[in-house]
Formats: sequence, C-alpha cells, structure tokens
Amino acid sequence: MTATHQRIVLASRPKGAVTPENFRLEQVPMPQPGPGEVLVLNHYLSLDPYMRGRMEESKSYAEPQKIGETMIGGTVGVVETSNHAGLAIGDTVVGLLGWQEYGVAHGRQLMKVDTRAVPMSAYLGPVGMPGVTAWYGLNRLCEPRPGQTVLVSAASGAVGSVVGQLARQAGCRAVGIAGGPEKCAYVVSELGFDACIDHRAHGDVGSLGRALREAAPAGVDALFENVGGACLDAALACMNPFGRIALCGLIAGYNGEDIALRNVRALLVSRLKVQGFIVSDHMDVWPAALAELGRGVATGKIRYRETVAEGLAAAPEAFIGLLAGRNFGKQLVKLT
Repeated sequence: MTATHQRIVLASRPKGAVTPENFRLEQVPMPQPGPGEVLVLNHYLSLDPYMRGRMEESKSYAEPQKIGETMIGGTVGVVETSNHAGLAIGDTVVGLLGWQEYGVAHGRQLMKVDTRAVPMSAYLGPVGMPGVTAWYGLNRLCEPRPGQTVLVSAASGAVGSVVGQLARQAGCRAVGIAGGPEKCAYVVSELGFDACIDHRAHGDVGSLGRALREAAPAGVDALFENVGGACLDAALACMNPFGRIALCGLIAGYNGEDIALRNVRALLVSRLKVQGFIVSDHMDVWPAALAELGRGVATGKIRYRETVAEGLAAAPEAFIGLLAGRNFGKQLVKLT
C-alpha cells in the first residue's frame, strides 16, 4: 500500500470573510525527496495574517496562492530522509513546507535550528519570521531612541509583543493597543509595556485618541502599525513632529474592506515618515536579528505566548480565529 499523508489546499477564494469552505483536507501520496532534497515531518505549522492576502487573486508583493495547491505556510519539523550533505536524519529545520504533515524541500531552502535552549515552536514565533519582522521594523524604521515613546498596535500578537519588549530594552516608553482587558493586562504585566489601551472599549477614533494621549502624554515618536483603520487614525493624531511609522500590516482590511484614513493631514503637519515593509525583502538582517532574538528567548529577556490548535484539520478554524483576533500570542497548529 502506498504511504499517504494529509494536506490542506485552497478550495476557493474568499468572498469577504474567510470560511471553512475555502479549504479542503486531502489525503495524498507521501512526497519523495530527490537529489539534494530532504523529507521533513512537520511538527508545527505557523498561521499568519499575510496568508489572507495570498488567498486573493489581486496583485500583491507575492504570487497569489493557487487554487487546489497546498496552502503556503511556515513550518518547523524533523528530517526523516536526507539526500543533502548538510542535513542529517533527526535535524530540526524551519522552512515553508505549507499546510501538510510532511514536506520535501532542497536542503538550501531549509534552516537548521538548535532546540537545546530555544523550544522548537519558538522558531515560528519570536525567533522566526514574526520576530525578525518586529526587529527590522523597530530598529531600521522606527529608529528607537532612549526616552521616546513607541506605540504598537496588535501588541499582544506574535509581532507586536516582540516590538514592545525590544523597545523597552532600547530605553523607550512602550505603549500598546490590544483587544480586550485580558490581552492588555498581559501586555503590561507579562511583557513589560508601560501602558496598553483596549481598543474594544472605545467606540470611535476620538475616544481611542484620548486614551492614547493619556497613555502617551509626551506624544508618540514611533508607531509600529499592524492594524490600520481606527487604530492608525487615532495614532496619527498623537504623533510628534518628525515621527516614524513602520507599516507592517493592515489587518483591519484583510477581508476586502476599504480602510479609511481621516487624519491624513497629520502626515504633512507633523512631517511624518511612513514606510511599508515586507521582511522577506531584507534577508541580509536575518542572521543578526535571529541571533539576538534567540539569546533573548533563551535568557528570558523576550517572553512570548502561543495559541496551539491540535491537528492539521483544525488549521482552517484556527486561521479564521486569528483573523478575528481570537488567538492570544502566536497562532500555531501542532501536527504531531
């Protein structure tokens, strides 16, 4: 009997909000590694907001996810068969093997990692793409300076949580925006932010802006933006002259909604610098960033939280929950 494994493919493109019907679970033959390739048993799958954009057919910074093909996604797992001299059976590797139990890739497309001091799952969170995203956006675009204030939206998430901790370590005041009192309490008490605003407690941009001014009485010098919409509008009204904005995500519009920007005048009046970025454009910083982030996790200087769904079949609902903000910290799927 031919060995098989499970994968999830994109069955249809969403029309508005993502639904479980947009995905299909399939049983397919086990992939076989060719020359220079390895077979990996995936232990964890990373679920990330960028996947929502890839489900659309519209032009973006990367090719759209193809209908009927394995959903794209970051993975960490263990090598089971190796035809690559640099990787041995039993090595732990990070790659983009997608929503499936097993995957094949050339050895040069995988990163070997050490799980003795850093847990395997952390390589998909604070010591992975989300962590490097935080590191690059903060250090290269927000340009943190001691005594200044850094504002972070989606502060309890995989990216925002690292941004705030790094900002504090740089001598900045860190203010977060998160959804719900539990997340805000975690951001302050566990992650060490100076303050956190619950955006759900404020019904309009004006109310949110007043809360931000209370939390950042000296104004905001740098903004790490993950959400857009009301959060961004309120933040713009609080920015100091010559402030810096790292535009990382716009989750407020991931289902195709228009994202209004009412305080655009602040961009001119406060002479703000706005830079959108995609971390895969900056592979040159990854080694230094990962080394610093790994030390931070290993020593406890960087704390993190995970929401873990069990089994590949749980991935669609977990992803839908991520887009709705139901996860707490990094959203993962445990595959084995």
